[in-house]
Formats: sequence, C-alpha cells, structure tokens
Amino acid sequence: MGRLMRRLVGRLDSSGYTGDMKQLTKFVVRILLIIFLLGQGFAALADGDQDEARRLLKSGDILSLELILEKLRTIHPGKILEVELETESGNIVYEIETLGDDGIVRELIIDARTGDLLENKQDH
Repeated sequence: MGRLMRRLVGRLDSSGYTGDMKQLTKFVVRILLIIFLLGQGFAALADGDQDEARRLLKSGDILSLELILEKLRTIHPGKILEVELETESGNIVYEIETLGDDGIVRELIIDARTGDLLENKQDH
C-alpha cells in the first residue's frame, strides 16, 4: 500500500500543481484510496459470511432460508424487508425484518437450527 501511495503522490508532485491545489489533490487521492481498500475488505468479509452460511447449511447445522421463510409466511404474512444470519448468545439465528399485511414492521428472531420463533419485536 505504501509503494502505491508514493507513486500516486509522486505523480501529483510532478504534475505542476502548486500550493493549496496540490495539497487538496493529495488529500482526495488518499481518501479515494482508503475508500477503495476498505471496500475490498468488506467484500472479502461478505464472501466469508456467505461461505460460512453455505457450510452450516451443508452440515445440517441450520435450516435453509427458503424453509424458514415458508414457515414464517404462514404465521406472519407480508413482505420480507431484510434477512441476516447472526450468532446471538452462542445460537445461530435468522433476524428477519418484515412488513406485515397489517402495516406493522417486525423484527423476528428465528432459531436457524429448528425454525422456532424466539422473539417478535415491533419496530416503531
């Protein structure tokens, strides 16, 4: 990372900019580089999470999201807004945010191993 930054800044030094404009340009390049590098890290983290979910599903440690949602729709009809696979107190759970047919937004915590509804919170 250091070598790439020195090359970018070195190009800026030889570009003919002076004073404040040169400093601003260096600052913008650094910010863009940081954003790019952080984005790469988050993408790798997301890929790791997806791989872990596949491993858990394949090993039988969790039920498929399809099965969970099928079961959920019978007790809470509506639209699915967001789904996350999390670990809470050592248990793997699906956190599912729904917009019910009654217009209420709920966060449902479902045991990923059994499909049991553990929590039902209404968002206000």
